[in-house]
Amino acid sequence: MILLVIFLICVFVTLGVSVMAGISDFKHMKIPNIYSLYIIIAFFVASISLYIGGNDKIFDSLYMHILSAIVTFFVTFILFGLKLLGAGDSKFATACAFWVSLKYLPIYLFFMTLFGSVLGFVALYLKNKKPFKSPLEGSWIAQVQCGASKVPYGIAIAVGLFVSFIHTGYLSTNVLASFL
Repeated sequence: MILLVIFLICVFVTLGVSVMAGISDFKHMKIPNIYSLYIIIAFFVASISLYIGGNDKIFDSLYMHILSAIVTFFVTFILFGLKLLGAGDSKFATACAFWVSLKYLPIYLFFMTLFGSVLGFVALYLKNKKPFKSPLEGSWIAQVQCGASKVPYGIAIAVGLFVSFIHTGYLSTNVLASFL
């Protein structure tokens, strides 16, 4: 039962920190590095506790999760080099990818990209129509309405993570029952 509690704490810390990262990116166009660190620590605490408890069927092999993070790092590093993604976004996406095994990485990246595209279209609308009279200074909306071409991709990363958590079944009855 203690393993279930540890696992759930790690899952909800990860999801909560993802929400905080999305909000921070929306308000300030920055994702603090500590958020990425929290997500990585939560993954390794969950992974180690599952391994010690003998409940190693929830996650794929550690190798597959690390490989997922490495692939995500290289993809986002290239996008950062092309100035299509911020450094904080790259670090945050890589940290979240630890939770997504290589098997579910396409789902994570697909939904992250899909929602990022939606945010891109919203940015174009905001840039052209300027619907907000006095947005919060320094916020994404204020920057875009002043002509910047930016997207708070932390929100898209968090959405990709949420969808991948659904597909991996971390909160499914099958996974939760495996602790009993």
